[in-house]
This record gives sequence, C-alpha cells and structure tokens, in this order.
Amino acid sequence: MKTIYLVAGARPNFMKIAPIVRALQGHARLAFKIIHTGQHYDREMNDVFFEELGIPEPDVFMAAGGGTHAEQTGKIMLAFEQLCQAERPAAVLVVGDVNSTLACSIAAKKLGIPVAHVEAGLRSGDMGMPEEINRLVTDSISDWFFVTEPSAVEHLRREGKPESAVHYVGHVMVDNVLYQAEKLGRESPQQFETSPFKAAHSGAGARYGVVTLHRPSNVDSAEDMRKVAGALVQIAADLPLIFPVHPRTRANLDKFGIDLGPNITLVGPQGYMAFLNLWKDAALVLTDSGGLQEETTALGVPCITIRENTERPVTVDEGSNVLAGTDPLRIVAEARKVLCGEGKQGRRPHLWDGQAAQRIVAQLDQELA
Repeated sequence: MKTIYLVAGARPNFMKIAPIVRALQGHARLAFKIIHTGQHYDREMNDVFFEELGIPEPDVFMAAGGGTHAEQTGKIMLAFEQLCQAERPAAVLVVGDVNSTLACSIAAKKLGIPVAHVEAGLRSGDMGMPEEINRLVTDSISDWFFVTEPSAVEHLRREGKPESAVHYVGHVMVDNVLYQAEKLGRESPQQFETSPFKAAHSGAGARYGVVTLHRPSNVDSAEDMRKVAGALVQIAADLPLIFPVHPRTRANLDKFGIDLGPNITLVGPQGYMAFLNLWKDAALVLTDSGGLQEETTALGVPCITIRENTERPVTVDEGSNVLAGTDPLRIVAEARKVLCGEGKQGRRPHLWDGQAAQRIVAQLDQELA
C-alpha cells in the first residue's frame, strides 16, 4: 500500500478532500492519511462536521494557528517537514490556494516527494490576493495538476507545464455539494438555526436571498463596505436577505457604524449542511466567495459575485454566476434582472458530474504504480 498525505488547512479544504477520501477508502493499492495543519482552527469542526462530510477525523493535527502569512506558512512548513521525515508518504496531495497548500507543497518538494495539486491552474490575475500568489507558487513546483475548468488548462499550458501532467478531471467541490445535497434530501428536516427564516420566506410565492462577504477588498475599508452595504439595502427592499456574517466582517460593520436595516437578517457563521440547506433554495446569492460561485453553478442557483475579477470564469461563461464588480448600481441592476426573471440561464460545466474524485484517484494509482 502506498500512502498519500491529504493536506487540509481550513474548513473549505475538508470539503474538497472529502470526495477524495471516499474514493480512496477501501482502495486495493492506495492508502491515505488526513493531515490537518490547523491553519484555521474551528471549534465547531468536531465529530459532527466530519460525520456530515462522510470522512474520518484527521490522522494528524499540527496546530499551526494564526499569525502573519509568513509566520503561518513557516510554522506549517516546519511541522510538515518533520512529519514527512518521520514517515515518508508516497505523495502529497494539496487542494485549493490557502497558506497550507503553499507550505506543504514546498516542504514536500524539497524532500523529493511528488506533489499533486487539486484545483490547479486557476488564475485571477490579481497579485493583491494572497491566494493568487499561493496558486502560482504551488503550480510552479507541483508534479501533477488536477484541473476543474478549461481556463486552468490554458493557464498551465502557457506556463509551460507538460501536457502529460495536466488532468482535466472536473471539480471535487462539486462532487461534495452534489453528495451533500442528495444526503440532505434523504434526511428528515433538521432544525437548523436558520430554519425559521427559511420557513417564513418560502412557499406561496415568497422568496429570499443569501449574502456572504469576507474579502478584504470589500470589508476592510469603510468606503468600500458602505458602497456594498448600500447595494444590499436596496436589494433587500425587494427581497429579504439573510447574511451569515464572517467574524471580521461583523467587526467592521460595528467599527464603521454600518446599519443594514430591518430587511437583512444577520446570523453567525453556519455549518456546512445548515448553510447548504439555506442557499440551495435561495432566489439569489450575493457573494465574494470563490467556492460559492462554483457551488451555486453546480446547483443552478443565480449568483452575483461582488468582485472585480474571478479565478473561476467557467461559472460566468457557462454557469449561473454574474461578475458584477463592486459598483452598487451594477450590483442592484443584476439583482433586479434575476428578480424579474431576466437573469442569465446557466448550465453545469463539462465533467462537473460528481465523479472528479474517482478520476483523480485513478490517475494517482497509475502515476504511483
């Protein structure tokens, strides 16, 4: 058996490795260990969270914690190097674009351990995003590239990656949301914190929208946040909104004295299933999240992305996502199109079929044979 280290540092990473874990369980030749770097330690990431995802708890928890980008990356590199020296894996698999992705790729590569990058090749072109730097550096040293969309294939080709190392497999995030949505449909209704809101705004022509905002470019300056808030207040006059608020976003709302008014319901961060239960039936999602752009496209939910760029253009080119920028007039106009039934009609992109993890595992089996 050849052991692959599956690296996750933050909650969204576990959603991406969950389908890979399920595809590896019981494999004849490949074993795995889940490595939690502790980049983002979430008290709610308990047994229930992993049970929801259908995966075991991490085999290793490194407790890297916070700090500056350099401090966090350095701590993870040191801990992961020691781990790999103590028990050398056959390969290291990293997902996405967080600091753990970068740190563990570098540590593994310097030890001569092959690196597989899932969600490789995505580019926003915005070097002001720490995630963009992480993507570029990780892809510059990875051995195998597992790609979610055509634009990523083109980026890797232009950057000189060998065709034989680039594998267009679909998207594990979509594998996970399809798996979880089906699971949610099979279970008896659960009383999530947001269930009363959903019940009050569903049925008989009622509808609601969901908001998420956390990017520094939207929430870290009073001017930028007031612009976005103003757009949300206008939309909420026509559509009740519910806003699971990121801790930094909530702190800045208070700091800048921004009142979102009575038509926007603020709640705390939600668990995966609770949040899925909320947004999957929304009339509209307004977000600056990368992953939510993809998840809404997978389920065909109208999405307006409040950013000037996206590293996930297939969600705009083919899916249900509209890149509205940060101009309040454009954000409101795009929302009103959806509410009037004039929003874009998207489709699920090629290979976003819930089988990406099986393709990844089959390719890794071949590479490590």
